[in-house]
Amino acid sequence: MALQFSPDRTLAMRKPKSPEANRARILAAATTEFAERGYDAASMDAIAGRTNTTRALINYYFGSKEKLYLSVLQQAYAEIREAENELRLDDLAPLEAIRRIVEFTYDYYVAHEYFVRLVVSENQAKGTHMKRSPALRRLNRPIVERLSAVIERGRAAGLFRSDIEPLDVHMAIAALGMFNVTNQFTFGTIFQREMGAKGDVAHRRQVVVDIVLTWLGSTRAAARSRAH
Repeated sequence: MALQFSPDRTLAMRKPKSPEANRARILAAATTEFAERGYDAASMDAIAGRTNTTRALINYYFGSKEKLYLSVLQQAYAEIREAENELRLDDLAPLEAIRRIVEFTYDYYVAHEYFVRLVVSENQAKGTHMKRSPALRRLNRPIVERLSAVIERGRAAGLFRSDIEPLDVHMAIAALGMFNVTNQFTFGTIFQREMGAKGDVAHRRQVVVDIVLTWLGSTRAAARSRAH
């Protein structure tokens, strides 16, 4: 009697071609699916359909839905942290460095709404999946370390107050920037103001810059930032 092999077992016996390209396509499709529908509602079949592949191939590369989701989160956070690294904050004067990171963060959320949606989705899941990834905690430490260095230089120059915690600064920048995306429809509808990528983005971004710089203890810095 001939042995019968399921598609999953057959796939496992032969290595697919172009593994890196396949992984990249699956990650891109999974990012869209998870960002649009959240973890629970996201469909592995839909991800397979987006890539003209099979669930078996997805499991071959990632192992499970949750492992694929964590790979999506890791890539999403890695991308923003890598982009922040390109800002070279240590090469800038403290006021300019803070202004640069606030503007960058605000613009990044506008241009990468999928990232904001992924963050919201994982918060709705109470961080259940992220807790299983120590790599995500390590991945996100550098931005706080960079902010700490900038703040210390600002304190030494007499620009920033002494009781500011770098993590609080990072949280404030992220919160003020994300609000523009996460609440764009509710806030926009209630107050009849264009939000997200629409309307006067430059003005809204400058407001956040002013808030952060003033809070850091430099009203003069906020005024100076408007001149740029």
